[in-house]
Amino acid sequence: MKTWEEKLTFYDEIIATNDKFKRLGKTMPYTAANTHMFSLFNKAGEIGMRLSKEDGESFMKDHDTTNYKSYGAVMKNYVLIPEHIYSNMDLLAATLEKSYQYAMSLKANPRKKK
Repeated sequence: MKTWEEKLTFYDEIIATNDKFKRLGKTMPYTAANTHMFSLFNKAGEIGMRLSKEDGESFMKDHDTTNYKSYGAVMKNYVLIPEHIYSNMDLLAATLEKSYQYAMSLKANPRKKK
């Protein structure tokens, strides 16, 4: 089994497939766009990507996976990226792009003033 650090390096490799993506977060790595997170890496070393309801249902069916959990909570509209597709970087990159596009379609959250 790979270590958490090795899995984080792999998550970074997926993010690096597209120049417009940048990993954020030190203790909870994630990507965000339009004020919305669209991918997460949890303390269990699992990758989750945010998809529309329809795309998420299709992805879970096609890849025999489930909803994504982080810190014990089910993350709404996130799918767990199963390890059996880790060897398909084209699929992972395309899914991350689809996740990004979904985040961009959402209404931006207003920034809180300090």
